[in-house]
Amino acid sequence: MENSNKTRYSDSELQEFKELIQDKLRMAKEELNALTASLSNPNANGTEDTSGAYKTLEDGSATMEKEQINQLAARQKKFIDNLENALVRIENKTYGICRETGKLIQKERLRAVPHATLSMEAKLKQG
Repeated sequence: MENSNKTRYSDSELQEFKELIQDKLRMAKEELNALTASLSNPNANGTEDTSGAYKTLEDGSATMEKEQINQLAARQKKFIDNLENALVRIENKTYGICRETGKLIQKERLRAVPHATLSMEAKLKQG
């Protein structure tokens, strides 16, 4: 069924996306909590009893690991923000509408990237 004349998703379709997004949001928040927990407890990997010779090496890799975790956490926060913004668009009934073309974003794309605000058509034009 081609829905090119449809300007927005129905309430039941929006509800389906809302549940998908809430699921992803819950998992994303759990991951973020795990990341921040590992940052606040760096010795959870049991290296505190390593002899002094490895200490400086350990500190260097711990710093690098901390930076990586910080980056992952920042990315995760952005993902959570995007998902929360998508929920707002669902409430406003503007969810799934491309911000460039004003057309509906394909369901397959939204299922894969539920916080998408661009249709593939518009995204490819950008690239």
